[in-house]
Amino acid sequence: MTEKLTNGAVVLVTGGRGLVGRALQNRLAEANVKVVAPTSSELDLRDPNATHAFFREVSPDYVFHLAARVYGIMGNIMNKGVSIYENVMINTNVIEGSRLAGVKKVVSMGSGCVYPYPPPAEHLTEDMIFRGEPHSSEDSYAHSKRLMYAMQKAYQEQYGLDYAFVVSGNLFGPHDSFDFESGHVIPSLVHKFYNAAREMTPIVAWGTGKAQRDFTYSSDVAEALTFIMEGGQGAINMGSGQVHKIHDIIECLAEVSGIGMDAVQFDTSKPDGQEYRYYDVSKLQALGFKPRVTLAEGLQKTYDWFVKNYDQARL
Repeated sequence: MTEKLTNGAVVLVTGGRGLVGRALQNRLAEANVKVVAPTSSELDLRDPNATHAFFREVSPDYVFHLAARVYGIMGNIMNKGVSIYENVMINTNVIEGSRLAGVKKVVSMGSGCVYPYPPPAEHLTEDMIFRGEPHSSEDSYAHSKRLMYAMQKAYQEQYGLDYAFVVSGNLFGPHDSFDFESGHVIPSLVHKFYNAAREMTPIVAWGTGKAQRDFTYSSDVAEALTFIMEGGQGAINMGSGQVHKIHDIIECLAEVSGIGMDAVQFDTSKPDGQEYRYYDVSKLQALGFKPRVTLAEGLQKTYDWFVKNYDQARL
């Protein structure tokens, strides 16, 4: 079943103030649809009554569910109970609210951490999600996303609520959370390099830099999500299709910030997380998606945005 974002359709975006949410709203503006994107202060998605009432009032045709309680690797390790409780509540309320409001399709944002560890294969395909336990550093967050996937599948089978569950790689860009203690790797590093360049001090990077990930810039993520809404079904890996070492990120930011690699130190007592994670994105590519922004271009754009908007950035 395909769902075209036609003129006049009402599209609800949860998590609209975040990294992906803002980029997606910019993309949806081109489609001439009505976008509703409540902030967390306007709607607490952990509250079932408030969430269900809001969905009934807005009566959206389509839902992009991006909202989550999100941490980086250290935040996930230190906040496992909070992570699983709040994410399960948020996801459950959004999916049930969509059913009650007669939504045609829900595209939800999953995470690559749903895959088992150790990986069952070098290239991860969507049918491997439940083949084992996720990595212990992110297991609570991963299980909340797995449950959302299972719930969406169940709701399609019983209620006919169409869906796609997006298994995302590492995402980055403007409007991210740049907390260098609990944030994700690229925004944390952007903040560290900014401080080092401003204060002329060394930078300490966590781990060895050998871990490898797929990184996708936010505007490309927004484009991929629209392809998935209009033609994707079930679980779909989302990424650029290219894998880079964390060390590559550090080298690029060292150049962008002007401080050079001589000022970088690696704290090998800190965790690397999973050593290698690559997603087979053939399902996404079959929909016609191709990334437009290279890693180097995205890092330059993100760093420049952070420097310009430091006082308003989420730190």
